[in-house]
Amino acid sequence: MINVTCAIIRNDENEVLVVQRGEQSDHPFKWEFPGGKINEGETDEESVIREIREELFMDIVICGRLQPVSYDYGHKKIKLIPFICDTLDELPVLAEHIDFRWCTAEELKSVDFSEADILVADQYHGDVIKSPGETQVLVENELQPGTDKELRRMIHSMMSTQEADWIAASAVENPVFILKLLEYSYSEDKKLAFRASWTLSKVFDKNPEIIRPYLPGMVERINSLDNESTQRSFLRILSLSDISRLSLKHHGIIADHCFKALNSGFSAIAVKAYSMEIIYRLALIYPELANELSASIILLQGEGSAGVIARGRIILGKLADITSGGKSGKG
Repeated sequence: MINVTCAIIRNDENEVLVVQRGEQSDHPFKWEFPGGKINEGETDEESVIREIREELFMDIVICGRLQPVSYDYGHKKIKLIPFICDTLDELPVLAEHIDFRWCTAEELKSVDFSEADILVADQYHGDVIKSPGETQVLVENELQPGTDKELRRMIHSMMSTQEADWIAASAVENPVFILKLLEYSYSEDKKLAFRASWTLSKVFDKNPEIIRPYLPGMVERINSLDNESTQRSFLRILSLSDISRLSLKHHGIIADHCFKALNSGFSAIAVKAYSMEIIYRLALIYPELANELSASIILLQGEGSAGVIARGRIILGKLADITSGGKSGKG
C-alpha cells in the first residue's frame, strides 16, 4: 500500500483546484487533486505542503482533513489522504501536470478524475458542502489575544481561512493588530511571516482604507524581502490598491521592483502576475511605461505557464489603448 497525500485547494471564491496528468503518466489525461507520496520521516501535513510547493509553487494553509480512501488500481494499491487547504495563489506553476482549472463543488461531479480522486471528490461534496459544520477546522473565537506572545502563537498555529478572517476582523477594530501583523510579516520565521502577511491581505479585503497608510512602508521594504510568500501578499495588496495616491518616489521603487520580477527567470508566477497589474496601473499614470511593459509581457509568452499567459493577454489588451494614444487615466 502506497501512502499518498492530496490537497483540496480552495481560492477566495471557494472554488477548488484540479490538475490534469500528462500522456506519459499512470493515468493519462485524467484529472486529480494535486499531491504525492509521503517521504520517509515526514508527517502527512509536511508531505502535502511540500508536494504542493514542488508541483505547483503555491503556498497553502491546511484547514482540515477528510477520511483517507483506499483504491486498488491492479498494478498498485494506494491510500489517499486528503487535506482541505486554502490559498491566496490563483496561478499555479505546472511542474508535473499539463493543465489546471478552478471548479465549483457542483462542477467537480463532471470532472474526469482518476478513480481514487472520484472517492475524494464525493466525500468533499458530501462532508464539506452539505455539512460544512462537520469539517475539522480549528477556530479560536474565544481567544482574545491581549499580548504579543498570544497573538504570535495564534498566527503561527493558524489553520484556516476562518481563523485568518477572525484575526482580520479584529485588526479592523484594533489598529495595534495591524502593526503587529506588519512586524510579523518581516520576521525571519518564514512560517510566521507568511501567515501574518496572508492575514494582512485578508484585512485589506475587508477594509482597504485601513491598510492604505502602511502602503508606503510596504513599498520601501519590498526589495529587502527574501520571503517570497510575504512578497506575494504585499504585491497582491498593491495590485488591488489605488497606487496613484503614492508618491513619485514610491512609484519609482515599485516600478523597478516589478519590472525586475517580470524579467527574472526565478520569480514565482503569482509574483509576475501581480507585477503586471501594478505596472499597468502605473502606466495609466505614466504612459511611457506601457511599451516597456508590453515588451516584458510578450517575452513571458514563451514561459509556458497558462496562467501567466492568460493574465498577460488581458493586460496587453488593456495596454493597447495606451500605446495607441488612447486616453489615459488613473485606475
